[in-house]
Amino acid sequence: MPPSAAEPPSAKDRLAEWRRSRPRTPALQRRTVRARGLDFAVRMSPPVAGEVPLVAVNGGMIYGHELLWPTFAPFAEYRQVILYDQRGRGASAAPPGARAARVEHDALDLQALREALEIPQWDIAAHSWGGGIALLGAAHDIAGVRRVVTFDAVGPTSRWLDGLHARALAFLLSRDRRTEYEALAVLDPTALHRDDPEAHAHYSRALYPAWFFDESAMLAPPPLSISATGAAVAARLRREGYDWRDTLARIQAPVLLIHGEQDCVPVEEAEALAKVITRAHVLRVPQCGHMPFFEWPAMVFEAALRFLRA
Repeated sequence: MPPSAAEPPSAKDRLAEWRRSRPRTPALQRRTVRARGLDFAVRMSPPVAGEVPLVAVNGGMIYGHELLWPTFAPFAEYRQVILYDQRGRGASAAPPGARAARVEHDALDLQALREALEIPQWDIAAHSWGGGIALLGAAHDIAGVRRVVTFDAVGPTSRWLDGLHARALAFLLSRDRRTEYEALAVLDPTALHRDDPEAHAHYSRALYPAWFFDESAMLAPPPLSISATGAAVAARLRREGYDWRDTLARIQAPVLLIHGEQDCVPVEEAEALAKVITRAHVLRVPQCGHMPFFEWPAMVFEAALRFLRA
């Protein structure tokens, strides 16, 4: 009998090979930056002469910048990368009256941080909920944002949230991940309409396995992150819904929307964003969930860097 064809590499293998091919991850400079009355924890890779800096906006609503570092280190090979903890997350100060926090506050912080850092213009790279923050920020800071690249950004309206829990359960069951299915199935997503930080933290960890088409790329769960500010923002969005289409239509910067075709945030949400944002286009990534930079790093970073260099 002829020898069987070799199995294609797993996402874990692709990620390991990609990381071995990259230069050493640069050290980050720590800074505290005052903006809009709050002290923000900021991390910066070394400057790159002649290149526009890039600010990274993480998703998750309750997490700090560590979700994107060293994941976004490939960007630092070509430009300075700026990471920060959003207000009330990580090491950044919480606003007074954290329970009144809104995602619009996070979006406006982007321009304020750019101005406080005395950066005339920057690019933005963002993931998931961070993609929503980045796009809202770009709509408000027309002159200060050159280009935006998002990885599996949330949609322009909250319609995707309605079926998220059911889609995640169906996906886990289809992949025979029964332990993860059972851990998520016992949780009630309507409990997230309340701004209970612990409930949001535990649900986020239970949902995490559903974000991966290839579970081998799930190297470690996210930290158990408790943020009253983040929980308030997330709860408001889930409870009240949102429709950002009119705001996002004001974006003038070119936007690249990278999106996994098997994401529980449907790829149709990226297409919906592209219909609203004049200079946006979508890169669909087959056999990929919510974390394309883990499952197909070479493909998506090459596309993102090519877009940012244009």
